[in-house]
Amino acid sequence: MLLEVDRLCKSFGGLQAVSDASVRLPEGGIVALIGPNGAGKTTLFASIAGFIAPDSGTVRFAGTDITGWKPHRICMAGMVRTFQITQPFSRLSVHENIMVGAYARTANAREAADRAEAVARQVGMHHLLQTESINLTVAARKRLELARALATQPRVLLLDEVMAGLNPTEIQEIVDVVKAIRTAGVSILLIEHVMQAVMSLAEKIYVLSQGAIIAEGLPQEVTSNTAVIEAYFGKKKVAA
Repeated sequence: MLLEVDRLCKSFGGLQAVSDASVRLPEGGIVALIGPNGAGKTTLFASIAGFIAPDSGTVRFAGTDITGWKPHRICMAGMVRTFQITQPFSRLSVHENIMVGAYARTANAREAADRAEAVARQVGMHHLLQTESINLTVAARKRLELARALATQPRVLLLDEVMAGLNPTEIQEIVDVVKAIRTAGVSILLIEHVMQAVMSLAEKIYVLSQGAIIAEGLPQEVTSNTAVIEAYFGKKKVAA
């Protein structure tokens, strides 16, 4: 397994945000983490990526225990996350924003620029390279967030609701981009509410509810699971 998360726990005061959560991501895989709002998905993601220190449990990446490592160290090891709320450097061009990610691997401006241009092509933004980020649409900002992370040359991408706020056409375009990224050799763990995208992409799904993993398995298995339906819609829906 490329990424192994074992019995991760995180509390904030009296709130148990994540409780004994375990997740596996194989080399070359696409795995989804789903669950209702407030389930603890982003806290789990942040704990995996080093933005929050877990209270207990372990995170192993490529065989190394990285629990508690800082985000920049995890990035250099080969794992990076995106954020649901995109925050590009608004007065920098698309090219310059992607170069920020590329500088994680090189101090050479020419190399960073070339890497950024290649990534822009990969995510379908080459025609926007000189556009100031402040002028981008929501869909383009999502692509830029993805591109900046991809420019760090990760082995694992943690995608946090990269399709939120997009229309069906834009969602399908991002699905195709994500598939191409995986084909290029990057493994992907994603949080997503857009089930169209989850069903198209994920080979395995984990369902988080009230901080705990309540189901895992193939997409068809998980979406027909009574506990999952109850977590999303309540007991009345199941009874109906």
